Amino acid sequence: MPDRTALSDLIRRAAEGEPLWMPDLREMFSALPSSAPVVFHLRLITGEWTRHAYALPRWGNAEEKRFVQEFFYACVYNLLSACSGRELIFEYDPEADHVTELISDLDRVFQVHEPQRRGYGKVISIANRLCTAFGLPPFAFRIGTGPAAPAAVSSASTDPDAVSAAVSPPDSTSTQLPDLSGVICGIDIGGTDIKTVLAEDGRLVAVTEYDWNPAVSPTAEGILQPILEQVDRIRARLPGKPLLRAVGVSFPDVVIGDRILGGETPKTDGMRRNPDLDYNLEFKKIGMLRERLQEHCLPGAQIRIANDGNMAAFTAAVEFGQKGLFAHTLGTDLGSGWVLPDGSIPQMPLELYDLILDLGSRPSAALPPEDLRSTRNANSGLPGARRYLGQSAAFRLAWERDPSLLDGFTDQTASLLTVRTAPEDLRKPCLAHLMDLAGQKNQAAADVFRRVGLHLGVLSREADFLLRTGLCQRYLYGRFTRNRSCFELIREGCTACAPEYELLAPDDDTARTPLMRQLAALPGYTVAQFGQAVGAVCYAVSSA
Repeated sequence: MPDRTALSDLIRRAAEGEPLWMPDLREMFSALPSSAPVVFHLRLITGEWTRHAYALPRWGNAEEKRFVQEFFYACVYNLLSACSGRELIFEYDPEADHVTELISDLDRVFQVHEPQRRGYGKVISIANRLCTAFGLPPFAFRIGTGPAAPAAVSSASTDPDAVSAAVSPPDSTSTQLPDLSGVICGIDIGGTDIKTVLAEDGRLVAVTEYDWNPAVSPTAEGILQPILEQVDRIRARLPGKPLLRAVGVSFPDVVIGDRILGGETPKTDGMRRNPDLDYNLEFKKIGMLRERLQEHCLPGAQIRIANDGNMAAFTAAVEFGQKGLFAHTLGTDLGSGWVLPDGSIPQMPLELYDLILDLGSRPSAALPPEDLRSTRNANSGLPGARRYLGQSAAFRLAWERDPSLLDGFTDQTASLLTVRTAPEDLRKPCLAHLMDLAGQKNQAAADVFRRVGLHLGVLSREADFLLRTGLCQRYLYGRFTRNRSCFELIREGCTACAPEYELLAPDDDTARTPLMRQLAALPGYTVAQFGQAVGAVCYAVSSA
């Protein structure tokens, strides 16, 4: 197919509402004769380099140019969302003037020099927070001239080995069963609930769940205080309310070296919208969670924090005695985590829930992010994986398949359609309703979870291009796996899209470690929902 015809056909399909998946577009553009090869050299926070090859086709009119621009921006955005880094260098043939034109506009599109950023600029804000935390210059885009360009033009002055040493040890993990003596607390912080467990000398003595909506809090204290209160309450389950030997926390944000550093998730949207505070200064208070937890602990207690996806990966690694695995949490959002063969956790954001997977579906992408029918993530305003996987995806897909599936759960104000959150938050009940219908063989509801699985297959293909995990198994935790029928539908959809991936969902029947077996034996609690909180107990005392 001629290049112009290929581009115009893609644009037509996008306008008609068809999804256009990034992995497919990348392969298609690589085969077009007019495409110019471009190599992305990304220098990570640790100082290491990654290399990714793309191809950018020429355009013939303004509409085609916009489409190629969006593809290029998505390639840059996805790489930085998954990996972040200090600088991104582009290597290509200088005669490819259309590539030069695209690259020359990156600083503006990604708002590199702006104090406040939205949209594509979200990943620059994260990169700069990471760079600042480790004494590095701000993130920069650069142009290289050959294979040796990264080493030649890098301007980062901090010793890469020093940064690597600073961020790596706290996230080294051991899959050996840890010492669980004393009183240890594990916390799994999600978007709609906080799950807390307490272990005493290897016995699971308390399990609690607290519903909340952190996104509406206008201050950091409104997010921190409920977490601290849950720790205080679960300590009170034991006589004398003993101080803790250790605390492990699964937190839904970028966490490196036990430090919460991201600040661009929907959980802090209320803070971001508060005109009476400086968001960056307020977010730094969230980063003080570790210090705030100390009041509940013995002197010298170990307090460890990990991203929720990495906590899922760590939990699976301990549970199955396996090093080298990839895991996701599927609940309010999508979390992603990776344990390397040496047992360490890579020092990168892995914000795969924010990846741009689909450049099509234009009617849905035209809706505001607050509308449940939109494909746009609320925190970035871009069509992101959060609206293809997780709770928001289930609502959107249910409306597309059969709006009656959401009867009684929605509010409509003017043209904005949402799942009701006041006076009662119906997000969790709505998802449970959809899962129950799917388990009862309702075909419309079943299709929702098949499509979630298909989207997980697309995400796996994109993630492996970016990360090169070499792993074909994906361990799933979270609310979406609680219902085995729903998990099987997700697996069916993933297999249809990406048969090379095998989905595994640890459950009560597969619990192996003593603490997890105790959880599985508790009536009313499941490994799928509370496994990460138990994993956080082990993470709290794992060897660094």
